Amino acid sequence: MAEGDQVADRDICIRLDGSATEGDVTALRNWLEREKPLDDLLRDGRLRLFERPAADRGGAPMGTSQEIVIAVTSAGATVVFQELLEQVRNGLRAWRENRRQVEDGEPPQGRVEPVNRDDG
Repeated sequence: MAEGDQVADRDICIRLDGSATEGDVTALRNWLEREKPLDDLLRDGRLRLFERPAADRGGAPMGTSQEIVIAVTSAGATVVFQELLEQVRNGLRAWRENRRQVEDGEPPQGRVEPVNRDDG
């Protein structure tokens, strides 16, 4: 694995825009937990997925006080970070499309970003 692929000190953070509700955050988390291959990685203990208070990194107002974090565990050292990042982005797109079909109104936009654990 190339040095740039090391994941032990990196997480993926998912933030929904100002129109999101706490229910949207929970629904997205539940959706991601069922997405293949994220589901397999979670079951194997290679990933952890959790909500935490949103950090104001960009100065933009947050619609909800929670964000979703996907953390690679030590058991997941072989996970290729860029592939994982793309899988999470695909999961967000799929959730938005599903929400568009089952609820009125446009679903909230989301950002999927890698973050260093030191950045919080």
